[in-house]
Amino acid sequence: MIPFVDLRAAHAEVADEVAEGFARVLRDTAFVQGPDVAAFEQEFAAFSAVPHCVGVGNGTDAIELALRALDLPPGAGAVLPANTFVATAEAVVRAGLRPVLADCDDDHLLLDPAAAATAADAGTAAVLPVHLYGQQAPMGPVHTLATRRGLAVVEDAAQSQGSSQDGRPPVSLAATSFYPGKNLGAYGEAGAVLASSPAVARAVRLLTSHGSEEKYVHETLGFNSRLDTLQAVVLRAKLKRLATWNESRRTAATRYADLLSGIQGVRLPQPAPGNLHVWHLYVIRVPQRDRVAQSLREAGIGVQIHYPVPIHLQPAFRSLGHAAGDFPVTETAAAEILSLPMHPHLTASQQEQVAEALDKAMRQL
Repeated sequence: MIPFVDLRAAHAEVADEVAEGFARVLRDTAFVQGPDVAAFEQEFAAFSAVPHCVGVGNGTDAIELALRALDLPPGAGAVLPANTFVATAEAVVRAGLRPVLADCDDDHLLLDPAAAATAADAGTAAVLPVHLYGQQAPMGPVHTLATRRGLAVVEDAAQSQGSSQDGRPPVSLAATSFYPGKNLGAYGEAGAVLASSPAVARAVRLLTSHGSEEKYVHETLGFNSRLDTLQAVVLRAKLKRLATWNESRRTAATRYADLLSGIQGVRLPQPAPGNLHVWHLYVIRVPQRDRVAQSLREAGIGVQIHYPVPIHLQPAFRSLGHAAGDFPVTETAAAEILSLPMHPHLTASQQEQVAEALDKAMRQL
């Protein structure tokens, strides 16, 4: 079996450091907001070239808290791509806002700025570009749209830790997830908000801790969504290796491109111009995707689909009033996309086996 991700191999690299960190936390009983949390926030902010980082309970909370910190009008619209994980839209609703969906571009499956401009209505207050699969959405055009329409920008960066984009504006406000399978993954649920504004960062921090900065004094209604100290220990150990691990992912992506380029009917993923891709996922497009996926699984290849049902076709979002055909690029891609094994410890031999199994599956169509 070739696993889709290999968390055991990643753990083996950090096991000793994590064990020492856990022992330190247990010895000091620093279970909530311990020193490792503050240290990780500083280290991840520096890694991300953003002044402020606030650790939170998970990536979905991170998006919601970032939106709430902006104090946008209740019920205002927030533009996001139809091609994303449900958490992006879910967090918009939880923040008291209205999801406004836009199609993606056909080449990279990222938010199409032209579609976003068309979707934004008079009641729209924000735009949420999603940095999907490991590369950033087109932030230059997104910021142009935001400036022209007076929109806040909140980046969903759950799949792009360590990515970059030439000529893009600096990060103003972004949310990320440290779910175990992410490029920077915890050993459970964890997330963070990155902010350039100290006022916004403070607002997020208040919200994460029952609206309180001083014990038993609550400035606003908040939540309990704090980064766990033990998760911070894990994240600190892994952050030291993230740049190297991302480079290993890029090497694996280059190898996949060489191995798969001759297989008829397979459409390979491409980095958008100016993007440094970190390949959180390696997503190909194939006809009769379900048949191909089944064939690969029978051959012992771990594959997944990100994502088979677009947001507008999810039962939970029927109230948005959309129907099949409303976002054609997203819908076509949803029937074709297939995520192959991708992680920093993927070997050349494993990738050769994936390529052989994929070639056989395509020949059987």
